[in-house]
Formats: sequence, C-alpha cells, structure tokens
Amino acid sequence: MKTPTISSLLFAFLVIFSCSSLVSSDGHDDFLQCMSLQSNNHTSISNIVYTPNNTSYSSILNFSIQNLRFTSETTPKPLVIVTPVHESQIQPVIYCAKENGMQIRVRSGGHDYEGLSYASEVPFVILDLFNLREISVDAENKTAWIQAGSTIGELYYRIAEKSQTLGFPAGVCPTVGAGGHFSGGGYGALLRKYGLAADNIIDARIVDVNGRILDRISMGEDLFWAIRGGGGASFGVILAWKIQLVDVPEKVTVFTIDKTLDQNATNIVHRWQYIAHKFDEDLFIRILIRRVNSSEDSKRTIQATFQSLFLGGVDRLLPLMQQSFPELGLQREDCTEMSWIESILYFAGFPIESRDVLLNRTQPNVRYFKAKSDYVQKPISKNGLQGIWKLFFEEEAEEAEMILSPYGGRMDEISESAIPFPHRAGNLYKIQHLVYWEEEEVEATQNYINWIRKLYSYMAPYVSRFPRAAYINYRDLDIGVNNNGNTSYAQASIWGIKYFKNNFNRLVQVKTKVDPANFFRNEQSIPPLNSWWNKNGK
Repeated sequence: MKTPTISSLLFAFLVIFSCSSLVSSDGHDDFLQCMSLQSNNHTSISNIVYTPNNTSYSSILNFSIQNLRFTSETTPKPLVIVTPVHESQIQPVIYCAKENGMQIRVRSGGHDYEGLSYASEVPFVILDLFNLREISVDAENKTAWIQAGSTIGELYYRIAEKSQTLGFPAGVCPTVGAGGHFSGGGYGALLRKYGLAADNIIDARIVDVNGRILDRISMGEDLFWAIRGGGGASFGVILAWKIQLVDVPEKVTVFTIDKTLDQNATNIVHRWQYIAHKFDEDLFIRILIRRVNSSEDSKRTIQATFQSLFLGGVDRLLPLMQQSFPELGLQREDCTEMSWIESILYFAGFPIESRDVLLNRTQPNVRYFKAKSDYVQKPISKNGLQGIWKLFFEEEAEEAEMILSPYGGRMDEISESAIPFPHRAGNLYKIQHLVYWEEEEVEATQNYINWIRKLYSYMAPYVSRFPRAAYINYRDLDIGVNNNGNTSYAQASIWGIKYFKNNFNRLVQVKTKVDPANFFRNEQSIPPLNSWWNKNGK
C-alpha cells in the first residue's frame, strides 16, 4: 500500500476543514495548515479541530458556556476550537496562533464570569481542555494530580472514592473547572480551616509561550507563585495541578436556617458581622440574602439564609453555637450529621445520596447573570443593611442575591504576599453580588446590569477602600480593562491593584520575564513591563 505524503495529508486536512472566504480572510485556513504541519499525527489533529463549518462546532462552543449573556448572535465566536486529548497537542496551537496573529482563549469549565475563556473581540482560537481531566489520588501521601480540564466536582468524587477522611478546600459549585478556579484562588466552606485551593497547590504543569512543558522545578518559584492566584491565563496554559489534600472528620455537621425581616434578620445579620470571623476555625457560617414572598401573607420580604459546615459532630457544635452565636437560635433538630462528600452535595443543592451528579459537567439551570465582589473590613450598620434591603425590593432584584462568606481562621494566618491572592487578615468577610434574569432582550439585560451597578455604588461607603478590593474569580470588567493589544502598566493597574493589591507589581515582573511580547492576553491579563510593547502594541 502506498504511504500518503505530507502534501496529500495536508490537502485532505484542508478539504475537511474548508471554510468560507470570510473566515479564511482572518487567517483561519493558514492556522489549520500550520497545525497540520506542526503535528505528527494529522488524523488525530483533524479529530480535535472544529471550525464554523463543522456540524459539531456550535455544540462544542456552547457546551461549557455557563452564562447566557454570552450565547447571543452578537457574541464574538472563535475561528477555530481545539479540544486536545493529549498535552502534546497544545504546543502546535500556541505556535500556530502566534504565527497567524490569533489570540488563544483557554477554557477549563467555562465559568469565567465575563466569558473571557471563550469570547474575544479579535481573531481567536478556543483551546478547550475538557478532554484533559485525569485525576490521580494518592490517599496514602494525601496528594492528588488533577488535570486542568477536570471539574472540582470530579475531584471531590475521586477523593471520596479513595478516602472518607480526606477533602480539598475548593469551591461550592461542582461544574467549575480546576484550571481557572485554582489559578484565581478558589475557596469554599473549608477556607477558614485550610485557606484557598491555591494555598494547597504543591506542584503544577504549564505550557509556556515557547511551547515548553514546565513543572515547579523547571518553571521556577516566581512563575509557580504567579499562577497560584494570579490567573494562569496571563502566563501560559495550565495543564495540571498537584494538590495537598486535607484531613476532614468522618462526620461533619450542616445546617440551614432562614430568617426573614419579621424574624429579626437585620439584627442577626448585623451581629454575625462581629463574630463570624472569630468562630472556631472548624465552623463556617455563610449568609445568602434574597428577596422572597412571606409565608404568612405572601408579601415581599428579605430572607437571610444562614448556611453552615462544621467539621465535627452536633454534640460539639451546639454548645459552641450557644456560646458564640445564641442569637441564631440553633436547635439540634436544625442539624444533620453526614460525611464531608455528602456536605459537598448539600451545599451544591443536590440530594446527598446522588453522588454521581458530581460527575456532570453541565449545570442544570444556566441563566443570564452579572456579578461583582467586595470585601468588608468594618461591620455594616443596621441602617446600611436596611438600605441594601430597600434595593432588593426593586423590580430587577427578583432573582438577585448577596453571598457573605466569613474570613478569619486560617485566612488570617497566611501572608498577603504568600501567593498573588492578597485578601487576608483585616477582612471580616467577602461579598459576592449577583443578579440573575430570564429575558433575552438587550434592554432587559441592561436594566439588570444597571441595578447591580447601583447596588455596587450604594455599597461603596461600607466596603474596603484604597483600593476597593475585588476577587479575580468573580471577574468584573466594570472595574477596568486593558486596551486591545496596547495596555500600559498604568491602565492595567486600575483593575490589577483591586484584584491583587501590592502583589500586582510582582505579577507584572513575572509576566515580563516569561511572556515579554504579551502573547497570552485578554481584557484583564497581566501586562509586561516593556516600553516598546506599551507604546506600540501588536
């Protein structure tokens, strides 16, 4: 049998992915040709590349979109989607994107709040890592390797397969991808005991701008520092993390208690602010604020939901609560003992016996939403809280919520500069502001976004200042953006100082060293300190 030549394989490849003149004018087929030439196995490459003419293109694109705001016809679409099944298939994507002047957007779980992992205003390629999700748990040494395309739900599931007394301090939403979640910090109900996900990373693998696959030793401590909380997308393509698993008891205790305004919610929330950060580090109580209809007369009211994870049994929790937070009125019947993995399902809103749901990569209810974040360093007055309630009675707030997550404990003990995530001692709690809606119309979308901006403006006197701090995993382009390809240090620092405080400068230094030409970039990526780049762009 005659062996096919490189040219014949290339021709076949281009025929398979032939596209319109509109797309090819943007360098689309040049990229495909480059990919073919750079790859050893042309057939395997054709199986992982999707263009707009491919029948699977839309389903692949939409599969991991977690915010309907970015599913409209006006949302910019990628020229190509690449779904590698092996690490070696990533290097040609980087090389060919550079050669053809295309940006790369790397997607793990698709939860970027502003869609930056799958949308861009310039010609771009999505590098979708959902096939790279191998997880290897070493229960004896309490470590695990997790590929970047894995979700944290998959991680929790695999840990529980090996041990009922090991866990990991990552997020509450199981469909979040590990690649982005860990690189921005990542937190959940264990943060007061063990800190962030990023605080518990002990090694990593990354593809740099030159296509080299690096681990902690070969990348060096500066880059290893930067990708644990500084956002990995500025520095390369995260392939995998090695994490330190943490001890959890065989039985934990959970409770959820709702309090409306008629049930003294304002006073209890006010009191929580003074004590939640001082609780025993085994105790985490967060608050979810929503508008609801009163059960008695169906009138609108505000409900504060106190949701807790306690790393111990109910017999130890009850006296602790009576001593620390009697105002909540916790009773034994409010509490449920369960395993840590069951508490993951509980916090995610699933039946605790439905463990297999953690393997699902898609959320059951994807909606339109906009989010913001804040840090509170002094308790908000009762009058201040009542002003929040007033805003929640407005029409656009029907599906809005605020989530208040307490700090203290281990979070107070870790230095602001230990990793790029700087929000440590001095913060009582973090706020996530959220507004959801169902309407597709642009005008409706703008009304809801205007509402959350009004809430954010109202909160200004009550939250951190100079800077008004924010959390990068709750991405918010309202706080500042880079120019497309021509961003100065000064412009990027507008948003960068809010996310990273004094760590922003070190992140810029690392970026300058590892990606001086600013290939890995987006609307809120770390810029290099390069006078030519900042003057001319590319």
